Amino acid sequence: MTSDPTLAQRSLAEFLGSALLAAIVVGSGIMATQLTSDVGVQLLINAVSTAFGLTVLIVVFGPVGGAHFNPAVTLVIAATRGLAWRDAPAYVSAQIAGCASGAILANLMFAAPAISISETQRVAPNTLLAEVVAAAGLVLVILALVRTQRLALVAPAVGAYIGSAYFFTASTSFANPAITLGRMLSDTFAGIAPASAPGFIAAQLVGAAIGLGLAVALYPRRVEVVEPGAAGASALATEVESGHEAQSGASAPARTPAVDAAPDHAG
Repeated sequence: MTSDPTLAQRSLAEFLGSALLAAIVVGSGIMATQLTSDVGVQLLINAVSTAFGLTVLIVVFGPVGGAHFNPAVTLVIAATRGLAWRDAPAYVSAQIAGCASGAILANLMFAAPAISISETQRVAPNTLLAEVVAAAGLVLVILALVRTQRLALVAPAVGAYIGSAYFFTASTSFANPAITLGRMLSDTFAGIAPASAPGFIAAQLVGAAIGLGLAVALYPRRVEVVEPGAAGASALATEVESGHEAQSGASAPARTPAVDAAPDHAG
């Protein structure tokens, strides 16, 4: 009988996953600019790398801590009682530290300064609207699958959504406050200037709230916390349907693989 992951283990998984995600986003952006001068091809390289990389990271780290990699996702999961609120600060701290570390790692891998503050301004109103849309869509995708107990589809669905959102949003779908902060540290293809970050983060949080509201309206299931015992692991809720409960598993609770993160150029 295996024990549930501790908060320390889950936080480590969030840190590692977030770091690798940021390294993928920033690193593939740098590589893209070295391979071609065609901006469209650069964006395609960045999008495909992020979509596939994110999918793999969710599969790898989802069983440990849920693979949120995103403070907006963590807050939404906590709001739907899939994660204890007392654990949320540890998750968010790990995600922010991980994304910062991943951006620095990407810089170093390409022989750039460890920290180079981005000068890429992204303050146009249409890009902020795009971030609202990107984050709302991400949260809706995650909760739609979680609340209908189709967890095996979360990884490919989230990866596919982020990959497509690179192209249908004017902001190229950051959709993640931690990634936004991390990308400030790289003055490269994927960067964002510090002055632009607060607006992006606010838009992402608004979008996450909208996505949550839509998910609850479309999938009105009653959610109950499944406490995983002493470890206090984030349980994925029990869905109550047709008068009987479908347990996600108290002894080995299903995690909420989710996450985002996202990409970039333009904006």
